[in-house]
Amino acid sequence: MPFIDSKVSVKMTDDQKTEVKKRLGAAIAVIPGKSEDWLMIDLADQHNMYFKGEGDLPTAFVGVNIYGDPDKAAFNKMTSEITKIYTEVLSIPADRIYVRYSASKDWGWNGSNF
Repeated sequence: MPFIDSKVSVKMTDDQKTEVKKRLGAAIAVIPGKSEDWLMIDLADQHNMYFKGEGDLPTAFVGVNIYGDPDKAAFNKMTSEITKIYTEVLSIPADRIYVRYSASKDWGWNGSNF
């Protein structure tokens, strides 16, 4: 049950949204037991984002939330994949991308909790 919450300062075209979604769907598999089958993604663009006091440069914040226990090695691989995706597809420099991970066993779906 992964959820990727993506906020970027740039405007995304429909083609870019599709490409980011597709590539995040493939990348989530670097985390053991996770796949696109249960992946939910929120792609929010045109956010007013400030980093290091600057608000006019492309910036991204990506939250990766998973059901289960943290896997630091897998998270490191996922950060590499996310950075590659956002740099290649949206031209956001790697040093302007934050990635945050949250792992929890407290998830609900379909009217009850796991």
